[in-house]
Amino acid sequence: MVEVDLSQPPFTLLDEAGRERVRQGVDLAYFDRDEIILETGQAGENLFLIHKGEVAEVDPTLPAARSRIGHYTRGDLFGAISILNGKSRYRFRAEQESLCYLLPKALFLELCDDSPPFAEFFRQSLAHKARLLTEQRAEGGVTMAGFMLARVDECMREPLVVPAATTIAEAVTTINERHADSLLVAGDAGPGMITKTDLLNALVVEGRGRDSALDGLGHSELITVGPGQYLFEALVMMTRYKVERVVVVEKGAPVGVVELTDVLSYFSSRSYVVSLQVEQAENLEALAAASRRTPELVKALMAQGVKLRFAMGLLAALNGRIMHKAWDFQVDERYHRDSCLMVMGSEGRGEQILKTDQDNGLILADGLEWPDCAEQMQRLTETLIELGYPPCPGNIMVSNPEWVGNVTQWRERIARWAGRRDGDSLMKLAIMLDSHAVAGNPALLDQVRDELFERCAGDELLLSYFARTTLRFSTPLTLFGSLKRPQHGIDIKKGGIFPIVHGVRVMALERRIRPTSTLERLDALAEDGRLETRFAEDLGEALSLFTELRLKQQLAHLDSGGERKPDRVVVQELSSLERDLLREALHIVKDFKQRLSHRFHLEYS
Repeated sequence: MVEVDLSQPPFTLLDEAGRERVRQGVDLAYFDRDEIILETGQAGENLFLIHKGEVAEVDPTLPAARSRIGHYTRGDLFGAISILNGKSRYRFRAEQESLCYLLPKALFLELCDDSPPFAEFFRQSLAHKARLLTEQRAEGGVTMAGFMLARVDECMREPLVVPAATTIAEAVTTINERHADSLLVAGDAGPGMITKTDLLNALVVEGRGRDSALDGLGHSELITVGPGQYLFEALVMMTRYKVERVVVVEKGAPVGVVELTDVLSYFSSRSYVVSLQVEQAENLEALAAASRRTPELVKALMAQGVKLRFAMGLLAALNGRIMHKAWDFQVDERYHRDSCLMVMGSEGRGEQILKTDQDNGLILADGLEWPDCAEQMQRLTETLIELGYPPCPGNIMVSNPEWVGNVTQWRERIARWAGRRDGDSLMKLAIMLDSHAVAGNPALLDQVRDELFERCAGDELLLSYFARTTLRFSTPLTLFGSLKRPQHGIDIKKGGIFPIVHGVRVMALERRIRPTSTLERLDALAEDGRLETRFAEDLGEALSLFTELRLKQQLAHLDSGGERKPDRVVVQELSSLERDLLREALHIVKDFKQRLSHRFHLEYS
């Protein structure tokens, strides 16, 4: 029996009996330097697992300088596709003396038949492989354990629906008998929600009688989720919209209600606790204490293997609430309706997990008189610094008069930036395109963004200048398609994250797509037909992978007291599966840059 390490996917997808069959069935083969292991068109007879050495994947149809499209090292697999498809699409050549474990075709196919997850591994897209990586990283090997796996329909209460003619007294009796905190009132335009607080206000504040009908009370605009969504998504929505319950809707009809108390019983990390501390903070000191706990929350979410998209949504909602509370504490209430605090950059896109530099601005209604605006914005910037948001090195903050102005002034700035088309102006357009309102009146920001789309969406020359920046940084792949491996690591932000974020931003501008999140923009571009659905999904998974790898480095940077570079990923420290995913994701980035180059004629610039 050959000793072989089966502690990595796809072998972890087999049960112990299956892994034992692998140990009993594999052989060990030696290949000399430059020896062809598997030729193009050759029928596959073995699955190869590299024990020692390096193997190149070669496309003989390409010129010699570009024919090397893949690179495999210790722990990497190849040859499965040649078995499943009947022949090898590419040539595999030993680049140095190599030892490979050989799993015979017959045994491989038997394992695929007996273990669907094992078979699926070899047919998966980048999205599916990324889920495997999440499972591998999760504590105890379980993805989104406990609460993170819970669906809304596992936690929802039966909806309590009453006719609109029901009296207040009858509603109170029904709520008490059912031990509920709210009920739904049927109406011609759909159900509305009434809480205990609404009933109390109707009796005490509005002076309604006990026999008054419920019609006209409560909230008609419901926050809804589907029964099949993750409970974690429901929590994100509660945090974002500042509500304590969501209505579960299926096929247009309410089928349940989920309340915060229900969520708390499922929640094993401290996300809810932090959210509650933020909401209950009545002064800056209490808000700062809650804000300081967000790195702790990030570590807890990552340890549990929470899908990054959900984690980013929750953290973006929390950061937005923290800034909103800071705004409420520092800005006189009489100015709230006629002003809008916006965040930009990664915070505006909802893609900032750990707090980094401030990127914010202020939009004022035309004609607003605010004599001490500059002083209040200076205090707000200082407050945000106290809350853990460092000052922006480029001074893009509300304390800088250049990032404060009324709607007319902002429109004039956008027209000026669009006309100049220099590097600084394009950068300002980019961050404005990602702007998101966190406090005040969001309609003011909508007016400014309307001007941005009107000025820029149809300007082919500006779009070409705008897109050119995606080619500024090289993709960290060698000429032969393998990962570069500098000792100091590859810059994952410049080489992976930025080209996707900015490239998608350019396409969103061209198509007048309003969401600011890169993942939401990708969904919209796929729906619009601008990107194939599969390619859009792969771009989203590549971005999530890069962001997660960068987050690990950022956390290590914090833990090491600044010794680790937050954007540098050392390839040599990654697992075999991580290297495989990273290489595939960077090839997707390379393909995306080529598409952008063709669409916006960057090859001529």
